[in-house]
Amino acid sequence: MSDSSTPVSGPFCVDLEAGRTYFWCRCGRSGKQPFCDGSHQGSGMEPLEFVAERDEKAWLCGCKRSAAAPRCDGSHNRPAAAE
Repeated sequence: MSDSSTPVSGPFCVDLEAGRTYFWCRCGRSGKQPFCDGSHQGSGMEPLEFVAERDEKAWLCGCKRSAAAPRCDGSHNRPAAAE
């Protein structure tokens, strides 16, 4: 599996609809961030599927390092791990 790229250094604020299925981009290649547009093909990575539990504004991870993916956990404020 290849590493994800970091499309932005902070989170995306999005409106989620209760009961709707979303696909959060893990690879960072999508042009529809933070959601998947199929650009992961050949990357060895797959999007994270999730269903919104309620209508809400949510902060979804843009740096692709959140331990609480797809939600932002503030990882963008910490230095990336050495490769």
